Amino acid sequence: MAVPRRSTNSSTPSTSPSSSTSGWPAPLQRALLSRAAKPVVWLLWLAPLAWLVWAVLSDNLGANPAEALIRGTGDWALRALWLALAVTPLRQGLQLTALARLRRLLGLFAFFYAVLHLVCYAWLDQGWAWADMAADVLQRPFILVGMLTFLLLLTLAATSPHAVLRWLGGARWKRLHRTVYAAALLALLHFYWMRSGKNDQAEVVVYATLLVLLLGARWWRRAGR
Repeated sequence: MAVPRRSTNSSTPSTSPSSSTSGWPAPLQRALLSRAAKPVVWLLWLAPLAWLVWAVLSDNLGANPAEALIRGTGDWALRALWLALAVTPLRQGLQLTALARLRRLLGLFAFFYAVLHLVCYAWLDQGWAWADMAADVLQRPFILVGMLTFLLLLTLAATSPHAVLRWLGGARWKRLHRTVYAAALLALLHFYWMRSGKNDQAEVVVYATLLVLLLGARWWRRAGR
């Protein structure tokens, strides 16, 4: 993070970022830029998977382990996606430019847990019966929306490497990756319909509120430009 040069006029106070924010961003920037930052993110986001595996092996998933696995992997996919969307507003609002280097990794973890969510559904709920899965997609709207969300996340993950960015060009790559907001809206709709059958909307309201705030921050920034 660039620090403005100190004025040669002794009567002019310093305007460095550290002085304006009590100095806390500088060590946090160094931590985010360190070599340990990404391994720590890997450990944190693989921990939920490790817990689910342990819960399966120790028979601690309750009366319906299949549903617990499907729901658990879906929940973590949502959390990773929302956190990836929050990176840019947090980076801009807190002046933590180093956060940008973690956005792609968080997005890939969202896709990773979405893959596990789909695998758990196909295996534990449908028994790899592809014809039954196709019928389920057509008969239940929330499954259809979930599949559309997965396809969007698959496209974003497949085009995330830097080589693809160079091939597409920066402008086209950015337009393509703005569809992450469409994926988030579809994921929220999938989550809402899934919870509607259980009359449990508290978490849906939390995710919806956070998404509105994230979209509002994006709109505010574009309007400011």
